[in-house]
Amino acid sequence: GIPVSTTHSIVGAIMGVGIAAFGGGAIQWGYSGVAKIITSWFVSPVAAGIVTSIIYLPTRYLILENPNSLERGIKAIPIYFFFTSLIGAFYIIYKGAPGTDASSMSVGVIVGISVGVAVAVTAFSWVFFVKWLRRRVIGKENIRWYHLPVVHFVKYRPMPEPVVEQSTEVSSELEGGGETDGKMHAGAKDFSDEADCEADADAQANEVEGSSKYSPAAIVKRLKYYALRGIKKDVRNLGNKKLANVHAAARKFDDDTEYLFSFLQVITACLASFSHGSNDVANAAGPIASIYDIWKTAKVDISGKAPVPLWILAMAGVSIDIGLITFGYHVMRRLGNGVTYLSPSRGFSAELGTSLTVLTASKIGLPVSTTHCITGAITAIGLCNGNFRALNWKMLMWCFLSWVITLPIAGLVGGLLFAFGSNAPNKLF
Repeated sequence: GIPVSTTHSIVGAIMGVGIAAFGGGAIQWGYSGVAKIITSWFVSPVAAGIVTSIIYLPTRYLILENPNSLERGIKAIPIYFFFTSLIGAFYIIYKGAPGTDASSMSVGVIVGISVGVAVAVTAFSWVFFVKWLRRRVIGKENIRWYHLPVVHFVKYRPMPEPVVEQSTEVSSELEGGGETDGKMHAGAKDFSDEADCEADADAQANEVEGSSKYSPAAIVKRLKYYALRGIKKDVRNLGNKKLANVHAAARKFDDDTEYLFSFLQVITACLASFSHGSNDVANAAGPIASIYDIWKTAKVDISGKAPVPLWILAMAGVSIDIGLITFGYHVMRRLGNGVTYLSPSRGFSAELGTSLTVLTASKIGLPVSTTHCITGAITAIGLCNGNFRALNWKMLMWCFLSWVITLPIAGLVGGLLFAFGSNAPNKLF
């Protein structure tokens, strides 16, 4: 569950193959190569932290700490939508939206289009979303998301009586790996023990009426359980006794005001995913595209403009989704409340700051890592509490150590695999 960098893993592996094939002289060790990557270990998290602080601190002092924070937050939501949609639209167009001539547009035209999009989103949020929030949050009405376009015409809808459900105890995970005896309540069971996981999978498979454990229906149900078990994990890490002091040192704000930022966080999460695809996933797809182009054309394109087939892009996109739903919960558990206490306003600021940093860096060609940037952004959020105890420094040290060893380990493995393949017998006797 340690948040390492996909970008630097790919770069390290390419370096290892280059050294194994042509020697150390084939690697650019100066600032135009390896030195720039090492510099990014420090620059990218610091830059993301600074941008995140610029976003979060005004939000904290002008809205969250105000005695009438909820009313201020509702009035400010359209402004946040304006800037968030402006940034998102600008970078999507500026990066060159596929199927359009956006890459040939001038910056002025792109800014104009982005402002138009932002104004439209802001107008919608001001007319409909603000009213929806007032009825949902202040009025405590049972207003659903699909009532948003007609919220002015929907009659009063009282909240239904709450139904008390029996909760299940969930084991929380230590920040360094392993289990703790602290318990937390949640609606779904989080299996930390593989034996329990196996037993539950078998139990679910046996629930299929009239079928045995090895029937096709039971096997399909068991496979479905294993494929989706990652998205059923509780990643909040709030019941971890090892992190109790870290979370207690963070300043807490009004729950209803924090709830307002959860809607903005959906947009910033999408923007962060876009930036991740434009940087980390692109770095992973690049070497595959180069290898495929060499295999297809039997020559090396030294111009660096080898086309990337759509099936490689699709494979990279599907692969990142599979990785997210299967093993992604490990990193979520580490960075989600594992470094510091996070709330919707903090998460919104961290995601937006990370997106700005990664998209800017990827546009100018810097090999930064989304992982490094989001870690730096979350660290800045913790420091904004004004208390060093609000950060899990042990976890941060583990993160930085993993960043340092990622490059040489990936290079060693890549170099050994290439050496093994290139020196293997290539003739049959």
